[in-house]
Amino acid sequence: MTSPVDPVEGGGPVEQPVPPAAPRRGWAIDTTPLRNPHFRRLFWGVAATMLGQQMTLVAVPYQVYALTGSSLMVGVTSVVALVPLVVFGLLGGAIADAMDRRRLLLVTGVGSAVTAVLLAGQALLPGGGHLALLWVLTAAMSGLVAVNQPTRSAVIPAIVGDAGVPAANALAMTVRQVGVIAGPLLAGLLIALGGLPVTYALDALGFLVAVWLLRGLPPLPPGRAAGPLRLGAAVRGVGEGFAFLRTQPVLLMTFVVDVVAMLFAWPQAVFPELAQGRFAGSPAALGWLFAGISIGALLMGLTSGWVSRVDRQGAVVMAAIAVWGVAVVGFGLAPTLWLAVLCLAVAGAGDMVSAVLRSSMLQLAAPEEMRGRMQGVFLVVVAGGPRLGDLRAGAVASAAGVTVAMVSGGVLVVAAMVVVALAVPSFWAFRASRSAQPSARG
Repeated sequence: MTSPVDPVEGGGPVEQPVPPAAPRRGWAIDTTPLRNPHFRRLFWGVAATMLGQQMTLVAVPYQVYALTGSSLMVGVTSVVALVPLVVFGLLGGAIADAMDRRRLLLVTGVGSAVTAVLLAGQALLPGGGHLALLWVLTAAMSGLVAVNQPTRSAVIPAIVGDAGVPAANALAMTVRQVGVIAGPLLAGLLIALGGLPVTYALDALGFLVAVWLLRGLPPLPPGRAAGPLRLGAAVRGVGEGFAFLRTQPVLLMTFVVDVVAMLFAWPQAVFPELAQGRFAGSPAALGWLFAGISIGALLMGLTSGWVSRVDRQGAVVMAAIAVWGVAVVGFGLAPTLWLAVLCLAVAGAGDMVSAVLRSSMLQLAAPEEMRGRMQGVFLVVVAGGPRLGDLRAGAVASAAGVTVAMVSGGVLVVAAMVVVALAVPSFWAFRASRSAQPSARG
C-alpha cells in the first residue's frame, strides 16, 4: 500500500512505520530490548546521568531565585539555556549524521562532566554564586546536552532494530523518569542542607559513569561514509533536515502539538514561588513539585506495554496532550501540595504517552542517514518548548499570579487540540497500520 498524502498541506507522502508483526500482549513494560548487551549499556548510561542531571535542573532555578528573588529571572534563565540548545541541537543532529555516533557520545559526555564540576565551583563563590557565571555554565551544559541527546536517540534503531524501537523508547524514557523523581527529591534535601556544590558534583559523577559504560559500545556509523567534520557541511545538513521534514506534514504536526503543550502549560518556573508561598508549610515542597510530573510519567512507563499496539497514534497523542492541559488547570487551582502533585502526576502520564509515540514515529519514519537531524529537531522542540514555557509562565505569574498563569495555559492547550483536530484531520486520523516502510530506507 502506498503512503497517504496529507489532504490539508499536500506535499509528499506521509512516511509511517509499520507496527511489529506480532505485538506483545499485556500492560507491563516490555523489557525485551534489555536482552541486547549494547542497549543495556545505553540504558544504564542514561540511568547514570539522570540522577545528577535532574538535581542540577532543580539547583539552577533555585540558585537563580535565591540570588534574585524573581520568578521572571528563573524564566529568563531558561531562555539563556534555550539559545545554545536550539543552535547545537540542530547542528548536533547534523554532526551525528556525519561522524561515528559512539565517539560523539563520549566527547559530549566528558564535556558535560567538566561543566558540572565548574558549576559546583561557582556555587562556592562568596554570596552563594554569581548570576552571570551561572548563566554561562548553564548555556554550556545546554549546548553539550543538545548534541548528546539526539545522538543517543539516533542510535536506538541501529542497536535494537525497527521492531524494538517503541519498547526501547519506553524503557529509556521510564528510567529517565526514575532519575527525574529521585533527583529533585534528593536535590531538595541537599539544598535544604546547603549542599548546592554537592548537587552539581553528583551530576559530574553521573556523566563520568555514563562515559565509562558507553566506551563498550561498537562503532556506530551514521549510515553513510563518515568524512571529516566541517561546519559548513553541518549547516547544510541542517537545511537538508528541514527540507525532509517539510515533505512529512504529519511528522511536522508532532512537533507543533508538543510546542503548544509546553509553551502554554509548562509549570516549572512557578515551582520556587509556590514552594516559598502557597506551600511554604509543607516540608520538601520544592522537591515534590519538581518530581510530580515524573511520578506520573514513571507509573505510565511501567504500564506502557500497550503503547506499541496503538494504531490511532495521532488521535492518542492529541488526547494525551489534552489530558496534560486539563491537569495543569487542576494544578493551578490546587490548594494543597499533595493535590498539586497529583495533578502534576496526571499531566506527566499524558506527556509520557505523547512522547513515546511521537519519538517512535520519528525514529522509524526517518532514513538512517537523516535520524540524527530529525532527533536534533525533536530535541529543540521537546527541550526548547518548556524553556519558552518557563518564560511565559514566569512573566504571567509575576504580572497576574500563579493561578492565572497555569489555568489560562491549560485552557489554551485543550482549545488548541480541538483546533488541530479540525484544521489538520490527517493528523487526527493517522494510523500506523496504513502504510509500508518508507521507501527512502530501501
